Amino acid sequence: MATLRLGDVVPDFEAVTTEGPIKFHEWLGDSWGILFSHPKNFTPVCTTELGQASHLKPDFDARGVKLLGLSVDAIDNHPAWVGDIKDATGATLNFPLIADSDRKVSDLYDLIHPNANDTLTVRSVFIIGPDKKLKLSLTYPASTGRNFAEILRVVDSLQLTAKHSVATPVDWKNGDDVIIVPSLSDDAAKEKFPDGWTTVKPYLRVVRQPGA
Repeated sequence: MATLRLGDVVPDFEAVTTEGPIKFHEWLGDSWGILFSHPKNFTPVCTTELGQASHLKPDFDARGVKLLGLSVDAIDNHPAWVGDIKDATGATLNFPLIADSDRKVSDLYDLIHPNANDTLTVRSVFIIGPDKKLKLSLTYPASTGRNFAEILRVVDSLQLTAKHSVATPVDWKNGDDVIIVPSLSDDAAKEKFPDGWTTVKPYLRVVRQPGA
């Protein structure tokens, strides 16, 4: 399996999950989606992550984003872990968790990295657009938990920049000023941003976030 690149249509698959069988592209529909993998059940960092993702699900729902977890353990092993997640984090798992015991999805998404561990998946995140194309991927070592505030921030940026001719600067947060993309001429920018902008450099034009 070649490594997925930004802009690629992500592989479709069928899988068994804690919420029943799914066909990935069909399940995703017209929504944005986040697929994130876990090395295996009953791992401490993943337990905290799944709890936090469950706590934040209303925030993802508000953005039209579906969450989908993946673990390489069998489906009959998932309920006990779900119970542990609730005990440890106070959150009830509220999105599907794939049981990928045959490593089919892990192989499709290149989640087994022999240099890290030849039997366990790495801790990866894939943000996928409604067009089924990969918008962002992040890969963490097993020892480092993911930052879901950053994942939400990236979703905000991806959704904003998909609708408007802007890019988001360093450390941007939803509501901050943004940058007009260089490919947009000043004349065209006047039509899109009639209230004007601040020119820091000819190629760096700062404008109020559309809709903010």
